[in-house]
Order: sequence, then structure tokens, then C-alpha cells
Amino acid sequence: MKPVFQIQDLLAAHGAGLAPMAGVTDAAMRLLCFEQGAAWAVSEMLSAKGWVLSRGKNPNALDLLKRLPGEGFAGLQLFGSEPEYMAEAARQLEGAGFQFFDVNFGCPAPKITGNGEGSAMMREPEKIGAVVRAIARATKLPVTVKIRSGWDEDSVNAPLVAKICEDSGAAAVAVHARTRMQQYSGNADWRVIRDVRRAVTVPVFGNGDVRCGQDAVRMIDETGCDAVIVGRAAQGNPWIFREIAAALRGETAVPPTPSERVETAIRHYRLEMALYGEKHANLEMRKHIAWYVHGMPGASRFRDRINAMPDAAQAIRALREFAGEQA
Repeated sequence: MKPVFQIQDLLAAHGAGLAPMAGVTDAAMRLLCFEQGAAWAVSEMLSAKGWVLSRGKNPNALDLLKRLPGEGFAGLQLFGSEPEYMAEAARQLEGAGFQFFDVNFGCPAPKITGNGEGSAMMREPEKIGAVVRAIARATKLPVTVKIRSGWDEDSVNAPLVAKICEDSGAAAVAVHARTRMQQYSGNADWRVIRDVRRAVTVPVFGNGDVRCGQDAVRMIDETGCDAVIVGRAAQGNPWIFREIAAALRGETAVPPTPSERVETAIRHYRLEMALYGEKHANLEMRKHIAWYVHGMPGASRFRDRINAMPDAAQAIRALREFAGEQA
């Protein structure tokens, strides 16, 4: 029996997806992006081995599973290199409320790659195949993967890895068109996305240097990818999803006003408090507020003020004052 949810349901929404970002794409961030037109989203990454060994009792892991009413299609991202732990985590988390599993073969962080996980797996294509095959056999939910171009410029193997993933049961492949050694620097090489699109028959999602609606249109035109996913360009800017959706229709979206940006930051703050408590929200929102106010007059000084605020009430008052200064 086929699962109720199919990957094609993502494409039916006709828009961009929110890429997974550690420490960023929690339930609050996802909800705000969905409200602005995100077609789907992927959670922060969860260690499969950590989940299994903690017997699902790690508070930080449980926080990653939280969802909010109003969210759309969302995938739970798992990372790890051992097929048995990846499969067992998928079995245990199948009923966690997400519509699909996404497997992380793209994280470039040294603490992840140092353990042979994340984008370090790009150096071991056969092991990638074993991991994908194990998860796909363990769950009725669709399994997608997030890969990079390769480990470095001398080992760009994304088309090969993508084909292995497809043959192992992956329902879609997302490609960040940078190597691990590039991290997030330099330019994304969209030709890699084009080559992956030619190598597989499952949907391909392009990622890298999509900063506006026209970038999304151009990436699809140049690579043939089925859709785009947006990461850093969505930080402090959930409106990029309505901009991309409009561009795909041949229209132009109205950009947010300074007041709308600040009011959304305040709402984000309150969602974080409701989900995780004030102490966590105070620390978490510092980076988000910096992103929301980036480019506004006085943003640098205001960021320093916010970072010194001891509680949410003061921070929210300061945000409203800052909004008044932008009028």
C-alpha cells in the first residue's frame, strides 16, 4: 500500500521549499515561512544514533520534533553514517508528525564531518546507498536526501551519488551546488544541479545562491530542476517565499515594510517563548532579530542593544521603538 503522502505533493504547491538549517529551521521559523508561501520545509537535523541510544528521552531532540498548527508539509531530517541506527530512528519516528524523512549528506560543519557524517559521506557513495536503502525499507514515509556537489573540487560526484540514492529508494534529491570544502563561500555551480537532473528520474531540488524570485526562475530555467529550496536567504526574510511564488507566476511581489519586518520579529519571539521558554528564546532570537533588521538605518547599534537585553519584555519594547524610528 502506498503512503498517503507523496513527494509530488510538494511540487503541487508551486513554490520554493525551506532548506534545513541547524539552529534555524525550528517550528517557529517554519510556520512563518509557510505563512509567506513556502511549499514545504525541512527540520533541523537530528542525530539518528543519538535518538536511538537516548531512547527518545533527550530534551534537545524532543524540541526538534515540535510542530505548530498551520505548518504545511515538513520533513524530519536525520543524520548519521550507520544504516542500523538510521533505520531504527526512522521506525521510531515515523509517527512523529512529519510527512517525510530527509537524510543529511550535506552538512559541512567540522564536528559533523569529523565523525564521518554529513557531507563527509560524499566520499563514500556506497555507504550512502546503504543508509538510504536501510531507511527506505524501515518506513512507509518517503525518503529524500540532501547532498553537496562533492567533497572538494577534485571529487565532484553529485550525479553519481544522486543515482545511487535513487536506486536505493530515495524519492527526491536536493543538491547544494557547493562542495564541502567551499562551506558557504564562493559561488554555487548550478551546472552540478543540471547534471544531477540528467542523472536521475526522481524530482531534483536545486539549492545555492537563490536570493530572490528571479534567481529561482533562472535556476529552474538553467538546470531543469523541479523546484528550488532556500536556506540562508530566508533568514529574517520569510517573504522570499511569496516573492519566489510570484516570480514563478510571472508576477512581482510587494516587499515587506520595515514595520512588517519588525512585527514579524516580535511574533517570532513570542512563538519561540511559547515553544521553548523565555530563557531559550532570549538567546535564540538575537541572531533572528539581527537578520530581520539587517539593512535598516541604525541596525548595527540596535543589534548591540538587543544582545544586552535581559528579558523578552524589554526586547519587544525595544523592537517597537525601533520600528517607530523607521517610519
